[in-house]
Amino acid sequence: MSLVRRATTEDAEEVLRLRQVMIDALHGGDASTAWHTEALPSLRRKLGETDGDFAAFVVDHPDRPGALAALVVGTVDYRIGKAANPHGLAGYVFSVATDPDARRRGYARACVDELLAWFRERGAGQVMLTASPEAEPLYVSLGFVHKPDPTMILKL
Repeated sequence: MSLVRRATTEDAEEVLRLRQVMIDALHGGDASTAWHTEALPSLRRKLGETDGDFAAFVVDHPDRPGALAALVVGTVDYRIGKAANPHGLAGYVFSVATDPDARRRGYARACVDELLAWFRERGAGQVMLTASPEAEPLYVSLGFVHKPDPTMILKL
């Protein structure tokens, strides 16, 4: 039996807590949590859509009932096909986080494995992510490689 399960609407506050753990660990991350209240309704709605393009997988914390130990979230997007991905479906992994007191137990890997299986079930031909230096060895061990082109962002 797997430790990993699909997150539900009841997990929304814990999902946000672990997302904040990830944000706090990023260089230049914003420690503000005021946005959580505004984000909660949308997150609950997305967690309730079990057949959509969004999924979160979690591991319950073994020592703290009601808390989550690990989280991974991903989406499937359509992009016009290309030789390496003719159907144009692409997975994107984000919000990979493990509670600091639950690290080094394989929870993040188990969650990512479950998300990769979910991507395969939906026909995604490729999966993308942005890795922190600490997490890069995990992703390399799963077969991820660096892309040669730089990513840019515009905040609207």
